[in-house]
Amino acid sequence: MAWTARTTLCFLCVLVCGSWRPTHTKHVMYGEVQSPQYPMPYAPNLEKQWDLSVPEGYQIQLTFTHLDIEPSDSCYYDAVTVVYDQNVLGRFCGQENSGNQRVLSPGNRLTLIFQSDDSNPEVHQPVGFSAHYQAIDIDECAMPEPKDDSGPLCSQICHNTLGSYICSCYHGYDLRPDQRTCLLSCGGGIFDELEGHLSSPGYPEHSPHGMSCQYTISVEAGFTVTLNFTDDFHIESIDVPQGPDCLHHWLMVTIPDRKPVKLCGGTSPGVMATNSNTVQLDYHTDWAGLSHGWSLDYNTHRVKCPFPNTVANGRVTPVLTEYSYRDYIHVRCNQGYKLMTDGSEIQSFSSMCQSNGRWHLPLPECQLIDCGQPEPLLNGGLTFISGSKNQYRSVIQYHCNKPSYDLLGGVNVSYTCASDRKWRDNNNVPVIPTCIPVCGEPTAQITGIQRILGGETAPANSIPWQVMLTVNGGRGGGIVIGDRWIMTAAHVLTNSEGNLVEKGAVKVYMGNNNVNELLKHEPANIASLHVHPKYSNYDNDIALIKLQQPLTFHEALMPICLPAEGAEYTTNIVGMVSGFGMTLVKNQMLITNKLKYVRIPIVDQGTCSDSVIEAKKAYRELRSDLTANMFCVGVPEAGTDSCQGDSGSAFALSTDGKFWVAGIVSWGVGCGVSGRYGVYTKVGNYVEWINKIKQDNQN
Repeated sequence: MAWTARTTLCFLCVLVCGSWRPTHTKHVMYGEVQSPQYPMPYAPNLEKQWDLSVPEGYQIQLTFTHLDIEPSDSCYYDAVTVVYDQNVLGRFCGQENSGNQRVLSPGNRLTLIFQSDDSNPEVHQPVGFSAHYQAIDIDECAMPEPKDDSGPLCSQICHNTLGSYICSCYHGYDLRPDQRTCLLSCGGGIFDELEGHLSSPGYPEHSPHGMSCQYTISVEAGFTVTLNFTDDFHIESIDVPQGPDCLHHWLMVTIPDRKPVKLCGGTSPGVMATNSNTVQLDYHTDWAGLSHGWSLDYNTHRVKCPFPNTVANGRVTPVLTEYSYRDYIHVRCNQGYKLMTDGSEIQSFSSMCQSNGRWHLPLPECQLIDCGQPEPLLNGGLTFISGSKNQYRSVIQYHCNKPSYDLLGGVNVSYTCASDRKWRDNNNVPVIPTCIPVCGEPTAQITGIQRILGGETAPANSIPWQVMLTVNGGRGGGIVIGDRWIMTAAHVLTNSEGNLVEKGAVKVYMGNNNVNELLKHEPANIASLHVHPKYSNYDNDIALIKLQQPLTFHEALMPICLPAEGAEYTTNIVGMVSGFGMTLVKNQMLITNKLKYVRIPIVDQGTCSDSVIEAKKAYRELRSDLTANMFCVGVPEAGTDSCQGDSGSAFALSTDGKFWVAGIVSWGVGCGVSGRYGVYTKVGNYVEWINKIKQDNQN
């Protein structure tokens, strides 16, 4: 043990006495140091050194978070030693877990030395130490003055900073190049804060001789400076009859574009409003005389702008007693008016009071808004009731093209140009009305009784719902029931096998009573064909054709009405059948080129059934039966009937002046044969199906 102690002491002496050179390490702000093999037991005969450093202006604080070193008197054998500049700051051994063992270095460097002798206790194997170090800022300003009589760090004001310090000077003094001492100075100062304080050097003591001090107050444009001198004002002057003469000492106040003013004497100037954002103060003393100087506070006020004018049909906000720099005004128009500037509409308007005392934008105008051209009404038009140019509160009224269309609801409604620039009705609804087709009211009335077989031509515009169909060259009839819908018999759109024909095989013509004229025009384009799903052997003999484009109705083209709910088919009531089918000319059956019509009554269902039974006896190939979906029309005597080519046309009844389609020409035995009747599809049984097909195929 004696040899070990001697070697340990020798090592420590060499280290402390200055023969070692610290290694250069990268400066960090914190770190951790642990003995070799920590937390495992350390080995004997160890010598380990750590050189720690942090940036200049910081100290190192070392904290032992765990200490377990073989204890000995004065830590003679095993120990960790903390050294700064050859001075031992501490030597530690034993056990300590509290973290209370702390060492603060005087500077930014620290050295740790860990050593162990050649033996360890047999019972407890110590594990060494673990320590944390961190940089601690040095408060240089709180340190005592240097002992070399160089004076304080800062001659006037010291500011501690992280890792260093800076010096500053009182008003009227400048920091010298050594960045520590201050020198009296009163020139070149510029004050740009909106308020502040100035005083002459040495105030309120006497001012130094031979000074030429200049102070400039220059604040942001848009503010004016006001000087407020304190009552304690004294600048040497010579009294003359006209007042103080500033001959040797003076304070000269210079405001741009004005004559400078010299101040001196013992009376304070008080408050001076400069009405400028720049003021220069020049303080002069010669090498004699005595002045105690001056002191002032200055503040600023915002530049004023003129009170804004009024805006017709609008208002300017906010309303203030005065308007100053950076104040904003806004213009809002009254309801029904819009903001206009330079002939263009703007969404909002704001103007700011500028630094020159003027508003940066001229006020706009408020002009009546307009709702724009009213939305056109399909199959209708509009009339201006009041107002013009579609301006606010103008009133219009829509109307439908008579006699083919009526307003939905049947009541004319006025629309007013509202403040939101929409045309709104009396209920504040912006949706324009709808023109619905007039059904079953032809403009030309039929007088007298004619016959299809051998009858006269139907007058123009008297049966405007009549459609002529050609299917694979054959002719059939159809009925207009809507602007995109044609109704016909199912058997017209099916072939002999009962299959639906191609839509390209079907041609639709309408709007004229003359076949030759009809064929001069392109047929309507077909979108789809819809045969009743239960059509069989003339039962459910009904079909619909949807057109690609909607029709525009006029006097020669108009839909017929569908049966009302609960429509009655009264025996002997007379209806009208029309068609482009076969007609009798000089005892010959010819296809007609003119639209024909006839008025014939509904036949009792029993009579009709008997006629069908008799016909089936005479014509064994006849397989059709009279069903509840059929009814008969005609007279017992021969010569009045529909015929081939009329299939799909309408049997129309009139109620309260409106024609409605009661039946569709379906089938019969011969044309105009005595004791035989025409069989028609009973449309009243299919209104629900028709509406469903139309609903399901709106697009």
